[in-house]
Amino acid sequence: MDFLTAAILAQDGITSGAIYALLGLALVLVFSVTRIIFLPQGEFVVFGALTIATLEAGRMPLTAWLLVILGALTFLSELTSGRRGALRRPRYKIHLALQFIAYPVMILLLTRFAGTQAWPLLAQAALTLAMVIPMGPMLYRLVYKPMENASVLVLLIASVALHFVLVGVALVMFGAEGFRTAAFIETPLSLDDMTISGQSLLVLAVAMALIVGLYLYFERSLSGKALRATAINALGARLVGISTSQAGSLAVTLTVAIGTLCGILIVPLTTIYYDSGFLIGLKGFVAAIFGGLTSYPIAAAGALLVGLLESFSSFWASAFKEVIVFTLIIPVLLWRSLLSPHGGDDE
Repeated sequence: MDFLTAAILAQDGITSGAIYALLGLALVLVFSVTRIIFLPQGEFVVFGALTIATLEAGRMPLTAWLLVILGALTFLSELTSGRRGALRRPRYKIHLALQFIAYPVMILLLTRFAGTQAWPLLAQAALTLAMVIPMGPMLYRLVYKPMENASVLVLLIASVALHFVLVGVALVMFGAEGFRTAAFIETPLSLDDMTISGQSLLVLAVAMALIVGLYLYFERSLSGKALRATAINALGARLVGISTSQAGSLAVTLTVAIGTLCGILIVPLTTIYYDSGFLIGLKGFVAAIFGGLTSYPIAAAGALLVGLLESFSSFWASAFKEVIVFTLIIPVLLWRSLLSPHGGDDE
């Protein structure tokens, strides 16, 4: 292997590592706040990628209809929940109707209009984010909120079930065909004999901006500090008036937003299929395991290692690259188990 080949592989590995870092940070965020191992994270990467690809092809994505269905189910769930006092207030019912009925219907109408227009790629990306991100809090209310006091194992089983449901839904909505889109930045950067694609630079720039933005959000904003407090001690957060249920919904929303954005960023670089989310999300999970599902910096470093290992493995032994990457989790788990012995399950 010469230097140029190694540099190209390192470029691909760093680009993939940036995506895995974002997914790993998102998984750490939602687990630290809710104790949910959010396996469906990869499916939202797929939803983001295939939704914008469908819009670029001039067709209406069925994602808009899925948003309407989830909104209606969430609205009915809230009406039949135990919050009888709040439901007696007309203003609360109006708020629910606007959030779960009016907004999805508005997005549906806008998507039908966009399917007949040649919108710029950035506008299609914005519509995709507006379409997919609200599914996060809806699914949290429908699936996780009724069992928010359950053990980690029960929540994991729920995540596995939701993963399989979303994979089936993706197959119905997008079909078995793979999709790619045009790059947001076509102009490459030339450094001597090596060329770096503009899309790869955009991925790195967005990843760094999101990491810095999340740091400032947790350090400076009131809602970010509430999430940190819930992650540190959920019982203590409830005692000082922080709603752990709202914190969980916000954490899942941020996680889905990061996953959707990652899908939009990577679909110009690789072909995405309806079931591609499992491997992508699992590699983000491997990165999160490096940090024990609690440490953001170690998870980011682990994601970079996963990306580089995947890239160089594809050169040396492409048939076994997935095996090599996922085998990495075994020594990491052994190492963390030896360093952090623990007893029962934490609530």
